[in-house]
Amino acid sequence: MPEDIEARLTALAAKTGRTKTFYAKEAILEHIDDLEDKYLAANRLENPGKRWTLDDMQQDLDVGN
Repeated sequence: MPEDIEARLTALAAKTGRTKTFYAKEAILEHIDDLEDKYLAANRLENPGKRWTLDDMQQDLDVGN
């Protein structure tokens, strides 16, 4: 972690009586959904999977015919 961020985290923990781990966990919980969306979407764009049409799905599942 960058030194300036570490220092801010240390100061926050000291001023509030909570641990640095508490604040790290809070930050992760607050942002994990956005990070997943961002990086999984980017991965999907870089590595597209098979595309299915409705006709393909119906044929493979033997429905709708």
